[in-house]
Amino acid sequence: MDRIEKICVEKGLRMTGQRRVITRVISESDDHPDVEEIHRRAAEIDPRISIATVYRTMRLLEDYEVVQRHDFNDGHGRSRYEEITDTHHDHLIDVRSGEVVEFMNDEIERLQEKIAREHGYKLVDHRLELYGVPLKPEEK
Repeated sequence: MDRIEKICVEKGLRMTGQRRVITRVISESDDHPDVEEIHRRAAEIDPRISIATVYRTMRLLEDYEVVQRHDFNDGHGRSRYEEITDTHHDHLIDVRSGEVVEFMNDEIERLQEKIAREHGYKLVDHRLELYGVPLKPEEK
């Protein structure tokens, strides 16, 4: 049983064979796939899985707070998904390729807390997305 399937079972979600395949695909992903990519990978395992099944399953996993949907402004216009974990991270998105780099920076985290405090708030959540293009060799 993969990580996501285990979480789904713990949350009381009924697991069908096709849902198991989809959760396995997500668990094994080291990127942020969109529904079409999840479907392509799942269909390699079970060709009977339809794109509609993937869309429904992803909405369900999002409702059960198992996956997080990202609508990166990367020019591709597709929602992308990742498993929700206890480990916080931010994203750097290559606007040309759509590649997503996950990163954690303690200085940025402290600065966000400081900004919230300066405005009289306690920070309870945040999401940081940076958009860029690869540096040219002469810019490095």
